[in-house]
Amino acid sequence: MKTPLLVFNHKGIYCKQADVYLDPWKPVDKAIITHGHSDHSRWGHKKYITHHNNVLIINHRLGEISVTGKKYNETFIINGVQFSLHPAGHIIGSSQVRVEYQGQVWVFTGDYKIENDGISTPFEPIKCHTFITECTFGLPAFNWTPQQNVYNNINNWWAENKAEGKTSVLFGYSLGKAQRLLHGLNPDIGKIYTHAAIENMNEVIRSITPLQKTHRITKETTKQELKGNIVLAPPSTHGSPWIRKMVPFETGSASGWMDFATQTYKTEEYM
Repeated sequence: MKTPLLVFNHKGIYCKQADVYLDPWKPVDKAIITHGHSDHSRWGHKKYITHHNNVLIINHRLGEISVTGKKYNETFIINGVQFSLHPAGHIIGSSQVRVEYQGQVWVFTGDYKIENDGISTPFEPIKCHTFITECTFGLPAFNWTPQQNVYNNINNWWAENKAEGKTSVLFGYSLGKAQRLLHGLNPDIGKIYTHAAIENMNEVIRSITPLQKTHRITKETTKQELKGNIVLAPPSTHGSPWIRKMVPFETGSASGWMDFATQTYKTEEYM
């Protein structure tokens, strides 16, 4: 091919032959979406194509949209260009996009993770001529602890807090991170409570795959009920009035930028 099969322009990654964008950041007529996070799945496109497990997720986040769901490894052709979606291992319903035209194969990963998290379909390497990869954590400084070690650290932290009569508040993004954390929590230690934003997403994902039992925090939930248990909450709740009913508590943060970090808050700090 004389011209690249995929190019970057002011709206995103573009396949001219098919007149399709991949994870565009501005409104377009037709978009193939790799997964449900807001930096990849934006409102305003006329038509969306994504993995069928992601359909419910982006409907929940974006509202009424025109969306078509595809299975992994299912081929679909647009203007003579052959597309298929393949597991990215990032979150539930996340995909790589394989594009084939005139003997050339290109793959766009979107966000991906090669370590199996137990709830997302594991990453699948795809042979291709050209590979477009997300590389947020490509620097050698990002050297991750095996996830089971992180889960062990979180559960030990929770158990220690319970022994001291404190609530454990664990921050993670509502989509992806929260469900991954939930998968690794040990329910034998205590009850798992959730902020409404996380529980709303859990309800969507439970229609796709099983998740551990959780308890939604409401206005009626008391400090005594939360004591010794663990709360999954979005990072935006840190320092908010909502968190005051947790005191005394410890916070833990789990994100792509660190393995696990904690901080202690005493009652008088929230008086």
